[in-house]
Amino acid sequence: MLSNQENLLSKMATGNGHGEDSPYFDGWKAYDSNPYHSKKNPHGVIQMGLAENQLSFDLIEEWLLDNQKASICTNGGVSEFKDIAIFQDYHGLPEFRNAVAKFMAKVRGNRVTFNPDNIVMSGGATGAHETLAFCLADPGAAFLVPTPYYPGFDRDLRWRTGIQLFPVVCESSNDFKVTREALEAAYERAQEANIKVKGLLINNPSNPLGIVLDRETLRSIVTFINERNIHLVCDEIYASTVFNQPNFVSISEIIEEDNVQCNRDLVHIVYSLSKDMGFPGFRVGVIYSYNKAVVSCARKMSSFGLVSTQTQYLIAAMLSDQEFIGRFLVESRMRLAKRHRDFTWGLSQAGIKCLKSSNAGLFLWMDLRKLLEDQTFEAEMVLWRMIIKKVKLNVSPGSSFHCSEPGWFRVCFANMDDKTMQEALSRIKEFMLLQNVGSMAQTKRMFRQQSLIVSCSSSRFDELMRSPCLRSPQSPLIRATN
Repeated sequence: MLSNQENLLSKMATGNGHGEDSPYFDGWKAYDSNPYHSKKNPHGVIQMGLAENQLSFDLIEEWLLDNQKASICTNGGVSEFKDIAIFQDYHGLPEFRNAVAKFMAKVRGNRVTFNPDNIVMSGGATGAHETLAFCLADPGAAFLVPTPYYPGFDRDLRWRTGIQLFPVVCESSNDFKVTREALEAAYERAQEANIKVKGLLINNPSNPLGIVLDRETLRSIVTFINERNIHLVCDEIYASTVFNQPNFVSISEIIEEDNVQCNRDLVHIVYSLSKDMGFPGFRVGVIYSYNKAVVSCARKMSSFGLVSTQTQYLIAAMLSDQEFIGRFLVESRMRLAKRHRDFTWGLSQAGIKCLKSSNAGLFLWMDLRKLLEDQTFEAEMVLWRMIIKKVKLNVSPGSSFHCSEPGWFRVCFANMDDKTMQEALSRIKEFMLLQNVGSMAQTKRMFRQQSLIVSCSSSRFDELMRSPCLRSPQSPLIRATN
């Protein structure tokens, strides 16, 4: 049957280029088959693998109630229904592009401005990345990408375009900093493999690290791409999720500096409203390119993935309300900071550390290296399956982000309410306690075999084994072992 399908369908249809077999997506499937609900399914899988910003929707809902003219599907806005419904210019509504340009500037502290004519709309950042890949590279060429990086890039940039992603290996010893040495090493390896490098893709703030790139690093990156005459694609979709110092610095600011030499035709920004505003379902993606030829080509290609005019109309009205947007951005950052603080504290109580420089994004880069049986990616997968199947948490293993070191996991914290977060932390603490108990039991057996006396360890072990949380029938860990 499979061979018949392969004959009937294209290689793309029968291949696995989408990357859906990654543990990153497998975790989503585990959640979808058994989703947690505090009342309907309290023992289900809690979704901590989805980077959504759900902490400020009450502010959005209040604005919608007060601004019903912004929607053509309300009594207040129905008079505009016909004009909006028949509009199909793939340049987009002028008021939409103007509003997005001003919003992008506001998110960056109004330190830079953006020309609405350089904006190309797309169906989310996914469509924006693919469109840029089509514009900048031919099949077989490559983009350098610092590791770890978002697993969706493999789908967004590679699947249909035929280009390659070539890793720039970054390490935990310097908090995964993107160094000039790492960039040069990756470029040289690609050259040795006869792979043509057409660009560098960076994610700032970083998914999955939750950190921002500093000015010196960004200047070094600009110098590198300028000297190598390759493109720079900057994914800045988490720009407004920076809740602590240091502040976010956009590549648009760097190329404006007097002492920075750069061919601006090589610089392109991908942006969306999925993270900063929490609107992934609206599929509002943006390409901002300083290259007129890229803008022209991308605009023609955008007809394959336009943002609906109904959405454009609503977004234009919302983003143009400067008082609301200013208040929303401040409140959103405050709520993200509190959630980050509460979650990291809860993890620390369980004995779990995260990347210490984290100050942005909707997730944490969690260090579970000490829980691995050995420092291999196979051991990482064993631990990940245990967390999915027994702890019932969908967290994402570092290997799915192409991390060069096993034992790191991304955990999302902004896509749930406080009660769900506390339930997740409770499960994590219980899991860590069991891990400690297991470690103590192993140590106890070792000492017994050597006929040594360890009275303090023995008493502590017995105390832990009598702990009520370990004996609770409500625990997903206990049920999993019954």
